[in-house]
Amino acid sequence: MSLNDPIADMLTRIRNACASKHRRVDMPVSKIKIEIARILKESHFVQDYRTVDLEDGKQVLRVILKYAHGGQSVIREAKRISTPGLRKYVGVGEIPRVRNGLGMCILSTSKGIMSDRTARSTNTGGELLALVW
Repeated sequence: MSLNDPIADMLTRIRNACASKHRRVDMPVSKIKIEIARILKESHFVQDYRTVDLEDGKQVLRVILKYAHGGQSVIREAKRISTPGLRKYVGVGEIPRVRNGLGMCILSTSKGIMSDRTARSTNTGGELLALVW
C-alpha cells in the first residue's frame, strides 16, 4: 500500500483509535513517525511508544494511548497543517499558540523535529507539521 502522506495517516490512525477507545494503535514505522511519537510522549499526550517486530519480519510503531479518569482521550484533536501539496513554513515569531498553551505544534526544523516550545526556546522556525490538543 502506497501512502502519499504518512504523517497524516499516523494522525488519522491515532484519532480513530482514540475515538474507538482503543488502548494502543499500530502503524508502519519510519524515523519521522518515531520522532513525532517521542514528542507526543514528552508532552504527555501519549503514554508510551515502541517499535515491534512482527512474525513476517516487518516492523511497526506501537503507540500506547493515554486517557483521563473519565475515559476521555487526552488527545482531543490532531490536525495536519503542512501537506505534500501545500507546505506551510513559519518563522519563530509566527509559531502559533495552540489553545492558549494547552495544545502544541510539531515543527520540522533544521535542528530536527521539535515541539513549539522547544522551537521558540532555540529561536528556530520551520515547517509546521501538525497541531495537537
